[in-house]
Order: sequence, then structure tokens, then C-alpha cells
Amino acid sequence: MKLTTLFKASFGTLLLSSALVSPAVLAETSVWKVSKGGDYLYVAGTVHLLPESAFPLPAEFDKAYTDSDTLVLETKIPEPTDTELQAAMLKAMSYSDNRSLSKVLSPEVYKQVSDYFAPYGVQLQQLDGYKPGFIMIQMLALEMMKAQMNGEGVDSHFDKQAKIDGKPQLYLESVESQINLLANMGDGYEDAFMKMNLEQFGDFKQYFSAMIDAWRAGDMTRLNTLAVEPARQMDPMLYQALFVQRNQNWLPQLENMFGNSNKELVLIGGGHLAGEHSVLALLQQAGYKLEQVSL
Repeated sequence: MKLTTLFKASFGTLLLSSALVSPAVLAETSVWKVSKGGDYLYVAGTVHLLPESAFPLPAEFDKAYTDSDTLVLETKIPEPTDTELQAAMLKAMSYSDNRSLSKVLSPEVYKQVSDYFAPYGVQLQQLDGYKPGFIMIQMLALEMMKAQMNGEGVDSHFDKQAKIDGKPQLYLESVESQINLLANMGDGYEDAFMKMNLEQFGDFKQYFSAMIDAWRAGDMTRLNTLAVEPARQMDPMLYQALFVQRNQNWLPQLENMFGNSNKELVLIGGGHLAGEHSVLALLQQAGYKLEQVSL
């Protein structure tokens, strides 16, 4: 599998990262206007990889983009030609000690993972030096391609548009921090992590299609049920790292965007807007007014 495909898929693992925000049930899109006094910015939930059939995006996204001076993404989107960053990712996801995939997984789970890859002509022994996070990314990339859902994401769509328009961009976290997050997935509980992924990939197309429908409708209650709560119940450590801690880290950055003359459009994975620890919940608790954008 090409590294460019792998790198795109790696950020697909953060596809959707849910708050008891009352307007969510009646939502029409995943775009919110967040205001305090006369100052405001936009926060929009995204899907990092979408099938071509998902375009054009809901008009509310374009409205928020046009009305904004600055585009804010989770992280800088790497160029496909950035071989240095690709090498850094592979290094972070490789074991550098005496561990290997066959050592950290039980024989039972190792066989299950091996059986998963067999129809694709991939021998798991070839990947023995890589961590479970890397294996999960490979599985995700295969599922996305099989389901014909490995197209452009909302983030990359507006990243390209901002470059064409000369619109400034800001980032909530570094690429290195996302690589480390992915590389550490499943560390210390490898069997449970891989079994969870094998279960989720069992009906991937139907599952992911349901998530896209919930995201497009702005149904954060449904998105919470599909994407956030399962992670919280099956993998509490990953839930804390992927959702809770990152949402808390982003809050002060969002608050610092108020009080200037710019208007920002902040694009973050849709799951970060769903559930009791979501960005929307944190903003609401901090006294900001939330309005669904509707045309």
C-alpha cells in the first residue's frame, strides 16, 4: 500500500471524535455559530475522508467559509510528497525495542488479525515490526477502498480552497502530536484494541454510511451513539486520549480567537462535537452562545 494512502487513512482514524446540546436533535448541518456578545466564530464538524457522492457539501459550510477570514484545522495537512514526514510516521509506528506484533498479541488474536489480511494477499509476518495503531490504519485503508469511500475529506477540501484564495490558516495541534497519538493506540492492551477494530470493521460500509448521514444532518445525538459512546465503552483509555484530552486542549485556543477583528472557521472531526465531553459542551459551559447555522 502506498504511503500517501496510508497517511491519508491515518487521519481517517480520527474520522469523527458528543454533548448534550439541545439544538442538536433539530440540526440540519454540522455547522455552529459560536458567539459572545457581538463577537463570533464558526465551529464545523467534519469527516476526514468522504466518498465523492458526499459532494457538494451542505451550503452552510460554504457560507461559514466565505464569512471567515481565517481557516483553522486540527493540524496541517501533509503534502503527499513530504517523504520526511512519512518516514517519521513509520518510525513512530515501528517497535524500537525487543517487542513485535506477534509478541504483544495473544496467539488467538494474532491469528484473527492474520485471517483478516489473508484475502488481501497480505501476510501478517510482513508487518510484525509495527505497532497495533499501524495495523489498524492498514485495515482502515483497506476497508475505505473496498467500500469506495476513500475520497477527499472536508478538511482537505477547504485546505485546498484556502490555498487558492490566499486565506490564512491556523492549526490546533501539531502533526507530530497526531502521529504520537496514533502510534500509542492500543499500547498495553493490544489484544482488546485489535479485537475492537476487527469487530468494527465487520460491517464497515453500513457503519460508516450511517455516520456520514448523522454528520450531514448535524444529528449529534446519533453521532454520539454511533462513534463516541462505543469508543468510551470499549476503549476508555483511547476515548480519554482521542476525545476528552484533545477537546480540553482546544478550548483555550478557541477562546483566544475572540476579541480580535478576524472571523474564524474551525474545522474539527464531527465526533468532537458530540457527547458530554465535546467541544460544544465545553463552549456552552464556558458561557458561549451556540446557534446551528441554517440556510
